[in-house]
Formats: sequence, structure tokens, C-alpha cells
Amino acid sequence: MIGRVRGWRRGWQERTKLQRIDLYTRVTLCSLPWVFLLSWGLLPLGATLDHGPVAMALGAAFFAVNAVQCVLSNRNVAPAFAHYRGAEPFPPRRLRLPAALLAVLTGLLVALAAVGGIDDPGLSLLVLDLPLAFTVPYVLLVPVRTYLLHCAAFGVVVLGLLAAVGAPGGLLFGAAVSLLVVVLLVLVSTRPSAWSLTVMWQAEEARDMQARLAVAEERLRFGRDMHDVLGRNLAVIALKSELAVELAQRGNAAAVDQMVEVQRIARASQQEVRDVVRGYREADLPTELLGAKGVLEAAGITCTVEGADGPAGIGAPPAVQAALGWVVREAATNVLRHGDPRVCVIRLTTTAGAVVLEVENDGAGPGAGQGDGSGAAGGGSGLAGLRERLAALGGSLEAGPAGDGLFRVTATVPLTAPGGRPSPGTLSTEDR
Repeated sequence: MIGRVRGWRRGWQERTKLQRIDLYTRVTLCSLPWVFLLSWGLLPLGATLDHGPVAMALGAAFFAVNAVQCVLSNRNVAPAFAHYRGAEPFPPRRLRLPAALLAVLTGLLVALAAVGGIDDPGLSLLVLDLPLAFTVPYVLLVPVRTYLLHCAAFGVVVLGLLAAVGAPGGLLFGAAVSLLVVVLLVLVSTRPSAWSLTVMWQAEEARDMQARLAVAEERLRFGRDMHDVLGRNLAVIALKSELAVELAQRGNAAAVDQMVEVQRIARASQQEVRDVVRGYREADLPTELLGAKGVLEAAGITCTVEGADGPAGIGAPPAVQAALGWVVREAATNVLRHGDPRVCVIRLTTTAGAVVLEVENDGAGPGAGQGDGSGAAGGGSGLAGLRERLAALGGSLEAGPAGDGLFRVTATVPLTAPGGRPSPGTLSTEDR
């Protein structure tokens, strides 16, 4: 009933969507410094061509160093994300070269202003591009308050240097506005994106933990069943064996009877263990419905059972209930294994002298419901094995898409089905 651990996740599609969002976010943040470099960081440098070779050399050096800074920024984005999520600490040595390049860029910018190699509006645009590549990963490494304080200190240094080389008040005001804009732009575009990704990954990890807890709960239940089956019988075997030994030592012929009883109990225990492993120990429709609802809800899927207390449920013959119980088990397993289900509805109805069981779920994937080959040898599980079971009772099974992203399994069994259980078949350990 439980199935594989990975079958209890919301589906591989959910993880794929999350990975895509993560990739898109990282690509966007890595592209941001290059967009600024090739627009506001490049266009103003064209004015240096009209201000002599010194201005041209300073402008070319500014562009080249800024390009290297963008490369380093892209390399530091992934470790910065990991640091923000708490996965692994960011190595401080990775910031040494970017910090040195930022200082070089600041010096080149001040030199351009000192030699008059660029006009005031162009210089304000270069100030806008100046700290961008460095701050994109840096904003993820320190608290927001620390980031703002460091940026404010950097702004004071830049404005002070520009004022020292004789920059007019209008240029200083434009540079201050540019620094404020780029600092806030990086803050509001990077931190919320990283926070959103962190929350989504934590939710995915919580679903994985939920699935593992459900597996552990099922293992405990299986262990309790094994203890219930073997505990009493082994105790009886031990007592009767001791009694047989004592009787044999006394030469009492009753020792043979005790050993025959031990043999009978051992064989009965062996059969009970097989029943537990195969899932047949007192397995009926109400038990399977309750188990399916519990397992699906443990996997984060809303499950609704309709008609279980009506004539189609408790009023059906034992053979019909046993067959439908197998349908519930296999259908619930397929819901967990395939697609991206969020809601599952199980309906039991009576129509035209037959019991109809419907298991319907949304988020059907391309392989949903293809259980014909998933079972163990002999058709113990999978839709092919279920069809054989139902056919022995005169019933039928249909499975396929029902439109609007729904997948539906419909089992129909006549109420006049012969008594007795259908042939059990074999379940593999993986299908437990």
C-alpha cells in the first residue's frame, strides 16, 4: 500500500518546476551586471574618444576591469545563494579580488572626473554601474542593515573623492542619487528572490521529510503486525517444546503429541507471516479505504472517501469487498507514484446490481495509471493483475484520462459474485 519512498512526493514535476524557478532567478541575477555594463556602463564611455588619449585609456581600463568584475560576480552568485540558505558558508577569500577591483574602478572613475574625460551626465551613469556587480552577491552575504551601512560608507568615499577632484555640486548630487538607486535596486531584486527560493526549497524538504515519516510509520505498523503474529505463537512453541522435553525424559508418550502440536503451530505461523508480507492479513475494503486515505493525506494529497458506509461498502459480499480492496490499494499506489496529484476522490456506488468503485485524481502525469507492468510476477499488482482478479468475479476495470487533467480508475463488480477471496497472487517487497 505504501509503495516507494519517492512515490510519496508531490511528484517529480513539482521539483522540476522549482529547479526551473531557481535557474531562472540565478540567470537573471547573473545577467543584471552585464546588462548594466553594456548599456549605462558602456555608452557614456564613448564620450572619452573626444577628450584625448588619457581619457580613452582610462575609459577602456574602466570597461575592462568592470567586465572582469562581472565575471567574478557571476561566479560568486551560486556560493552566495548557498550561504544565504545556510547550506554552506561563503569563503571570505572569494571577496578579496572583487573588493580590490571595486577600489580600482573607483579610482578610474575619479581619474576620469579629474581629467575631464567625460561629461557630468555620463559620469553619473558610470557611478550607477560602479558597485552593481560587487553588490549582487554581497547583499546575500550580510544582513540588510550591514549592507546598507557599508553601501553608505562607500557612497561617502566616492562622493568625497569626486569632491576632492573638483566635481561640481550638480554632479555630486547626481552621483548620490545614482548610488542610492543602484543600492536599492540590488537590495529589492536579490534579497526577495533568494528568500522566495529558500522558502520553496524548505517546503520541498518538508515534503520529503513527511514522506520519510510516513514510511517510518508504515514500518512500525508492519513491525507491530509481525510481533502480533509471531510473539504469541513463538511463546507457545517454546513452552510446548519444554514440556515435550520433560515428558520425553520421563518416557511419557504424550511428548509426541506435544511435538505434533509444535509442528502445527510452526506451520500456522509460517502461513501467517506470508499473509502479513503479502498484505492479506484481515485485509478488507474498509481497511484499505482507511489506509489509502491516511497514506495519501500523509503525502500532502487531499483525499475524500464517499459511500464507504453505504450499501456499496459495508453491504457488499466479502468477495466483492476483497476485490475492491485490491483496486483501492493499487489505485492509491499509482496516485502516489505518477503525476502531480493534489486531490483524490474515492467513490463507492451501487448501480444495476453491481458495485462501482471510482478513484479519481488530478495532476495526472504522462505515465499515470500505467501499472500493468509494475507489479510482481503473476500480476500481483498493476492494472493487468487487477483486471484478472475482477474478471474472476465477473467484473471489469477501466483506467484512463477523464479530462481537465483528471485520471480515473473505475472498477465494476457484480453483487452476485461468488464467495471467497480472489486468488491472491504475490506482492513484491517494493510494493508494500
